Amino acid sequence: MVQKFKKIVLGNRKDPLDPKVFHHLSLIAFFAWIGLGADGLSSSCYGPEEAFLSLGPHQHLALLLALMVVGTVFILSASYSQIIEHFPNGGGGYLVSTKLIGPGAGVVSGCALLVDYVLTISISIASAMDAIFSFLPPEFHTVKFSATLGVLIFLVVLNLRGIKESVIVLMPIFMFFVLSHTYFIFYGLFAHGSGLPQMLVDTVSETRAGIHQIGFFAMAMILFRAFALGGGTFTGIEAVSDGLQILRAPRVATAKRTMFYMAASLSFTAGGLLVNYVLNHVGLIEGQTLNSVLIGGLTSHWKFGHPVYLLTMLSEGALLVVAAQTSFVDGPRVMANMALDRWLPRRFTNLSERLVMKDGILLMGLSAMAMLIYTHASVHILIVMYSINVFLTFTLSQFGMVLQWWKERGSRWVSGLMINATGMILTSGILIVTTVIKFSEGGWVTILVTSAFVWLCVAIRRHYAKTLRALKDLNQVLGDIPIHDHPAPPAKSSESPTAILMVSGYNGIGIHSILSIQRVFPGHFKNFVFLGVGIIDSGKFKGASEIDALRRNVDQDMAKYVALANRLGFYAEARTALGIDAITELHALCHEVAHDWQKKVYFMGQLAFEGETFWTRLLHNQTAFALHRRLLFNGFESVILPIRLRDVK
Repeated sequence: MVQKFKKIVLGNRKDPLDPKVFHHLSLIAFFAWIGLGADGLSSSCYGPEEAFLSLGPHQHLALLLALMVVGTVFILSASYSQIIEHFPNGGGGYLVSTKLIGPGAGVVSGCALLVDYVLTISISIASAMDAIFSFLPPEFHTVKFSATLGVLIFLVVLNLRGIKESVIVLMPIFMFFVLSHTYFIFYGLFAHGSGLPQMLVDTVSETRAGIHQIGFFAMAMILFRAFALGGGTFTGIEAVSDGLQILRAPRVATAKRTMFYMAASLSFTAGGLLVNYVLNHVGLIEGQTLNSVLIGGLTSHWKFGHPVYLLTMLSEGALLVVAAQTSFVDGPRVMANMALDRWLPRRFTNLSERLVMKDGILLMGLSAMAMLIYTHASVHILIVMYSINVFLTFTLSQFGMVLQWWKERGSRWVSGLMINATGMILTSGILIVTTVIKFSEGGWVTILVTSAFVWLCVAIRRHYAKTLRALKDLNQVLGDIPIHDHPAPPAKSSESPTAILMVSGYNGIGIHSILSIQRVFPGHFKNFVFLGVGIIDSGKFKGASEIDALRRNVDQDMAKYVALANRLGFYAEARTALGIDAITELHALCHEVAHDWQKKVYFMGQLAFEGETFWTRLLHNQTAFALHRRLLFNGFESVILPIRLRDVK
């Protein structure tokens, strides 16, 4: 019953060895625009409003603000297109900062990006509920927070089914938002077409009057303050470079096309809304967003205006839910990249049966739920926390590219340097202004959480470094042990005692296990069978060539073990498999070889730390213990061989 329910909720499992699986899972530019661009486009639901309200009585500056927003969107898009060209295998801000600045900058960028993705989920869903409940009767507001958490759980389940499946489900919402808002922006502009020239004249005259009254510097600061506080408009632009691995080949061309779609749609929507706020004299109404006031005013005299208004606002709220999808796509991939570099536990590289990074999705969902509970789904608090981290990652990425252009100085280096330098100046300016102004209003929480996350990652990497040094010493010691070669290995004898040993790569742990078996059972076993599994994780699941390379590496490692056992005077053979779960594949291999040997004992090595703690259990897999329980249940004799590591905590 559990398996049937799981299949209904999460769908059928996918075969990572199917040669068509990469084509099936990859996204063309249109679907990537939906899956990765919804975050950027949805920011037009709250970013322009925050910027417009920050102008205060100087709303005549909205036209200049709109031009600044449009220009910044295209500058950041161009700079990230250059990042995509330099890093065609993906990795985004984390990889850019790591490779071009250093591991320290990389972990800061990665942690900031992950916290930002959690906040993206939180603010997107909270904003969606604000938009939807803004046109519902007040008595419904009592269930608003419960609905917010319910939507979050729905998104977690949807993403556990698979990336492409979730994008296809959410596509109608995205397209209805784009078409409806495009129509209303044009309608709002052309309905007041005669007011556009006057708006330009008013902007110039009122700006001159303002400069005369309070000075040029003060007026410029008002404009830049509004621009910075509306910086949430630019979030999501980095998503394509983070999720490059899921795009259809040729990936760079697909990514750049997706970036163009994102830039065009976001700049048009954000800039068009700002101009419409002024043309239509939109003011803040309690319980409603500015977009709600704008669209409500434009449809107020229509025959079916109210239903159209309700559908449009519903699409706006629904798009904000779709925007959270971007974080569920990119967040686990950033975790996986950091896990490959040992900043996070290795389990975050694992794939589920649906070929998604289940652990990363679940952690993103739980973290977003904690953030929603902490802020009680307040958009005004979340947007302050949200804007700081994304611009920290933006600034580090742009700075890394500036350093790269300066070092290379090849063709196009001047134009490339200018684009990234301009992007760095803009994002660092927004970062500084937002941090200073909003620090006491909740910005300190983001800085504290991000700093704590960085400290945790440093502690994890330090532990893995100590473990690797200990294993390196073990490899060196065992590699120097003299072995007296036997002239020829004995023939296979299925009736003789056989040691079936599960190994992972040709290393000191496997060699230590062979020698331990000989020490504990001297002269007893005549045959050795080595079982090895190549794990297809996020680092390997990039294409058929990567899978083939993994298969060759596993076969080569097993051949080395067979040769070593032959040199020691034993008959030996090996069995291999590829899969996403070591326990499942090893268990299947154990059953496969069980019929070939009458007297067999299964052996597996397990790292044993001095003073083992929850920390060591969290950071290292428990494959041996889990497999041991399965084998005992099947009636197979099995032994866990400890590999003791001292001074590693």
